[in-house]
Amino acid sequence: MQSTIGKGPDLAFDTPKLQKHRRMRALKDKIAKQGIAAGGVSVIVAVTLIFFYLLYEVVPLFGSASMEQEHQYAIPGNPAEETVVLAMEEQAEIGLRLTRPGNATFFRTDTGETVVSNSLPIPEGVAITSLNEGSLGSRTLVAGLSDGSVLLFKHDYKVTYPEGTQRVITPGMAYPGGESTIQLAPEGVSLTSVAGRDNDSYRVFIGAGDDGELYGKLFSKSENFLTGEVELSERQLTLPRTNSQIVDVELSPDTRRLMLVTQAGKIEMYNLTNRSKPVLMDTAQIVKGSERITDVRYLLGGFAILVATSEGRVEQWFPVRDDDNNETLERIRGFETEASGVAAMALEERRKGFVMASTDGEVAIFNTTAHRRALMEKVTDQGIVQIAIAPRANYLLVETSDGQLQYWAVDNEHSDVSFSALWEEVWYEGYQEPEYIWQSSAANTDFEPKYSLMPLAFGTLKAAFYAMLLAVPLAICGAIYTAHFMAPAIRRKVKPTIELMEALPTVILGFLAGLFFAPFMEDHLPGVFAVLIILPIAIVAFGFLWANLPKSIRLGVPDGWGPVLLIPVIILVGWFCFAISGQLEIWFFGGNMPLWLTNELGIDYSQRNSLVIGVAMGFAVIPTIFSITEDAVFSVPKHLTFGSLALGATPWQTMTRVILPTASPGIFSAVMIGLGRAVGETMIVLMATGNTPIMDINIFEGMRTLSANIAVEMPESEVGSTHYRILFMAGFVLFLFTFVVNTLAEFVRQRLRNKYSVV
Repeated sequence: MQSTIGKGPDLAFDTPKLQKHRRMRALKDKIAKQGIAAGGVSVIVAVTLIFFYLLYEVVPLFGSASMEQEHQYAIPGNPAEETVVLAMEEQAEIGLRLTRPGNATFFRTDTGETVVSNSLPIPEGVAITSLNEGSLGSRTLVAGLSDGSVLLFKHDYKVTYPEGTQRVITPGMAYPGGESTIQLAPEGVSLTSVAGRDNDSYRVFIGAGDDGELYGKLFSKSENFLTGEVELSERQLTLPRTNSQIVDVELSPDTRRLMLVTQAGKIEMYNLTNRSKPVLMDTAQIVKGSERITDVRYLLGGFAILVATSEGRVEQWFPVRDDDNNETLERIRGFETEASGVAAMALEERRKGFVMASTDGEVAIFNTTAHRRALMEKVTDQGIVQIAIAPRANYLLVETSDGQLQYWAVDNEHSDVSFSALWEEVWYEGYQEPEYIWQSSAANTDFEPKYSLMPLAFGTLKAAFYAMLLAVPLAICGAIYTAHFMAPAIRRKVKPTIELMEALPTVILGFLAGLFFAPFMEDHLPGVFAVLIILPIAIVAFGFLWANLPKSIRLGVPDGWGPVLLIPVIILVGWFCFAISGQLEIWFFGGNMPLWLTNELGIDYSQRNSLVIGVAMGFAVIPTIFSITEDAVFSVPKHLTFGSLALGATPWQTMTRVILPTASPGIFSAVMIGLGRAVGETMIVLMATGNTPIMDINIFEGMRTLSANIAVEMPESEVGSTHYRILFMAGFVLFLFTFVVNTLAEFVRQRLRNKYSVV
């Protein structure tokens, strides 16, 4: 009989059941592998699609303008008469050509077919010698005549829908001051330049005669209580005298400023607030030598002027108020035209833009705020006589010297955006110097959009900086202590509790920060700083006292339970600091610390400020950094720790020289993820910062971040508008920032991993 002693059990590893099990396990492994790979690829594809979608929305901002000729025909009306006004109505379907003898022809812009022809009510043999538009877009014109009189008129367009859907535009002339001319200069004096304004309170006319004198009249309006008729009272205006021949007169829409362009190449700016005593505010030398000023126009809003010269230069000037409240006329920016001369200019009615026609037959489109030339194109080999742009800036009319009229379609939707407007200081109208400003909308139509992203980017980094300043040391130090020094029983409670904080909605944190903590901090500001100073001292002092207590007392507390003893110390010190806050404010800050900061140190204080954000957003970021750091420290192999301690190193030396270097890749990742969280945070900064887009490092001032700005303004923006796309630009900047930071973080993390990796 054969013995079986020493033999193992007879095991079969290739049974049908085990084969099926291995096949199923292999299938599951393959599915898991493919699923993980598909998930990773899906994330990459999603991020890539987000990138390209943002790019798709942003790219049109920086595209060049384009124009395409749609029609060309002979100029309507009498071609032998010189054109003094060329204009279009809102829909760019009807155009107006006004000639020097006063003949007005309304025509269809697509065919040149005459719709209505009439003449201005001016005496026979009298011609228009000068002409000036009222407020930009008002369609009101003032004509200076060869007999020294002026006529106020308006080209008007009535839109009807007689068949329900078919639009019919009926053009005509209106005369707000009646069809009679007003004698401004003595008979026999021709008005070489004229300006006029008409509003509900008064009507004013100022003109320069060929005799070198200025003439002006003011008509005050009053409504008859019984009849409702408007009655005018006339008086002569006292106007300044100049030493040089006046070639142009420009009056601001509010009639407060008078600009006189002289033959000597100067612009004299007068204050007409006191109607009986004009005050010369400043004189600016625009050109010298043989160069002449050929055109001066007020831009939209009536604050800045455009000056064109005979050598093809176009410059923007506007009054700047100094510290003594005096206004001086300053050259703000010039525009490169590459032309030998400026033949004509037309201003956009709804943006700070203009169109310039050169004597070389070229047309250029500019935006003043963006300091950008959106387009320059050759339109004719002939000279250009007049140019007009539609109110929506989507069509151009160009009259050439050979008697032809060209009708061009223009695509120039985002001309008020440029790299300099987004990222560099811009000198905006009404400001003393170039600044970074974000102000995307206003209550009036004359508003100059301010699209600088610098205050938003600065606010984003400022909020993240103060949040990380609080969160990083607390989270990392807390994680190190929890993972390495704390008793396991406490760690099992502390770590989940802190991680649970991350589940708290940030809108709740923002709500508490904005409505509770911000006013509480304002009322107890000395207490806040007392906590920052006294609490660390109290903790160190308590540690010193504890270390010097008898061993019988110290050994009564289990190892690793020391933090529990600090809880009452922290609570007591915090209560004490806020309890004495009022007394500290009386002793050191005159009873009001925010007011003392402003009056004594010149530091502005806003209730919703960076200190509030640092605490609130730091509270939101701490759990993220703490959790990842704690895992990284706790995951350091125990044999490294035990080996270090066995070789005689203290626990602190082991921590600083063994554990921290080994865990440094994980700690660095924690900080970078926390930074990404802080940069992208929306609700806390939206509710607790005051949303003021300013660039101020002051910890007591608020800010506006890129993410909060998107949340605030995206619902108000028109889809496809410049404002809409710039908000996408803000999102694109955030995307690029996180991408670059994460890429650099991964590079640094890999370097740390290679340096401190455990073999």
